[in-house]
Amino acid sequence: MSGWFELSKSSDNQFRFVLKAGNGEIILTSELYTTKSSAENGIVSVQTNSPLDDRFEKKIATNGKFYFNLKAANHQVIGTSQMYTTAQGRDTGIASVKTNGSTTTIKDNT
Repeated sequence: MSGWFELSKSSDNQFRFVLKAGNGEIILTSELYTTKSSAENGIVSVQTNSPLDDRFEKKIATNGKFYFNLKAANHQVIGTSQMYTTAQGRDTGIASVKTNGSTTTIKDNT
């Protein structure tokens, strides 16, 4: 089963999306957007940028855990991964976003 996007509205009336892998695990979380259309544009940006190796920025948090950001061509962060205990886990997460990020399935929970 392939992945999907879930679009939701926060308690303060902002919007965000997550990208889920086929097993239902969240593999990428967006920032908060003030409008639904901006969040939908963020999904399009993931679909466009996720196949491109140079759009992934590998990071290490201050607590020593590994994560990554997916960036657009203008270098703005589109989404951020969860924290991983190993660099290999982070790289597997990147591979999952590359595999699932082009999905056109969007579950609108707004």
